[in-house]
Amino acid sequence: MAKEKTVYVCSHCGQESPKWVGKCPACGQWNTYVEQVVRPEPAAKRPAPGIASVKMKPMPIGEVEGGEEPRIDLHDQELNRVLGGGLVRGSLVLIGGEPGIGKSTLVLQTVLRMPEKRILYVSGEESVRQLKLRADRLSGTSDNCLIVCETSLEQIYVHIKNVQPDLVVIDSIQTISTDMLDSSPGSIAQVRECSASILRFAKETHTAVILIGHINKEGSIAGPKVLEHIVDTVLQFEGDQHYMYRILRSIKNRFGSTAELGIYEMRQDGLRQVSNPSELLLSQDHEGMSGVAIASALEGIRPFLIETQALVSSAVYGNPQRSATGFDIRRMNMLLAVLEKRVGFKLAQKDVFLNIAGGLKVNDPAIDLAVISAILSSNMDVAIEPEVCMAGEVGLSGEIRPVNRIEQRIGEAEKLGFKRFVLPKYNLQGLNTKKTKIELVPVRKVEEAFRALFG
Repeated sequence: MAKEKTVYVCSHCGQESPKWVGKCPACGQWNTYVEQVVRPEPAAKRPAPGIASVKMKPMPIGEVEGGEEPRIDLHDQELNRVLGGGLVRGSLVLIGGEPGIGKSTLVLQTVLRMPEKRILYVSGEESVRQLKLRADRLSGTSDNCLIVCETSLEQIYVHIKNVQPDLVVIDSIQTISTDMLDSSPGSIAQVRECSASILRFAKETHTAVILIGHINKEGSIAGPKVLEHIVDTVLQFEGDQHYMYRILRSIKNRFGSTAELGIYEMRQDGLRQVSNPSELLLSQDHEGMSGVAIASALEGIRPFLIETQALVSSAVYGNPQRSATGFDIRRMNMLLAVLEKRVGFKLAQKDVFLNIAGGLKVNDPAIDLAVISAILSSNMDVAIEPEVCMAGEVGLSGEIRPVNRIEQRIGEAEKLGFKRFVLPKYNLQGLNTKKTKIELVPVRKVEEAFRALFG
């Protein structure tokens, strides 16, 4: 009988400690250490998933055969783009998100659209009848999509050996457990051991695996944070359950860019791909309304136009309020300081509220110009012309700094029918203005932008 040992594991990052500590030295979180019993098993009892590993010897990097990784087409343009062109064979992909956000719906409707691939869908949360009802609601079926309800990792390997699938889906990783550990499913030890075993299987058999993981709002359970260093790709599925839009972000991707973004619309019959998010993120009835500015933002290589809304009012209480939704509150405070110091607008005794329409979270600094324009429009109660779009980063001295990919931003605005585009003056260098039909308004400072917008 192997001797039991007690360790303390951080539920946020997975760091182990021989004793309990209040603050995790690895991630800095407080009160995240939980006690777990570890019973080391002899190596002979450990199952060997997949094929037997072959011992390798070091070799020069110049002798390694390179080339593009073969990818599996998922028949979903949004998902393919976020993954970097498709699903790489032998990769381990984790899709994380809050419970009820639509992760299982996204994966199930994707695998039902792949009749040419043999797929094994392992569900540890729903029964076969529940999966059938969901598939009927999604209006999809595939004879090559095999479903099984199982929570034992060893039995899952038996099903995989019998089916020989091209793609394995496990929903969710928190419900899977292995007989090698005595801890309950969903614990840090179980999630980490099962994920490491599945990773070895994926690499040895060259089979793609998709894991679904749950996280709560505090991130305190064994979710994607523990698995980020194990898996190849981490996709975050986010959005508010009370809104129709869902956003798929790439947090980590060993086979592509992490700057891509996929947008879906939740409907009764599943998730619909939003190929042109600019038309959905813009409300067409803001003419004559103050505090609204249209910005040309960029996520990865994909430009889209967003509506920036601001509300400035006199502070009723002693301290003025500062609130931002979908935008960094510290950057908004910096832009307010630039307005007061460089332009002369006194906003210290006024409440400022900022909102990015559509529930998006934007980190592109090119929307700074739209943010300060919307704030000034609300402060003066003067509307910006609805056919004006803008892009530009605002510096601390009040200058409008250049932004990247200005051609794509201008092209998106021109495609949606905008007449004028306010851009940094430096971006005109090397720009072919003969091809653009939209009027370009170059500005160098914040004051010039305000004169172009408000006269």
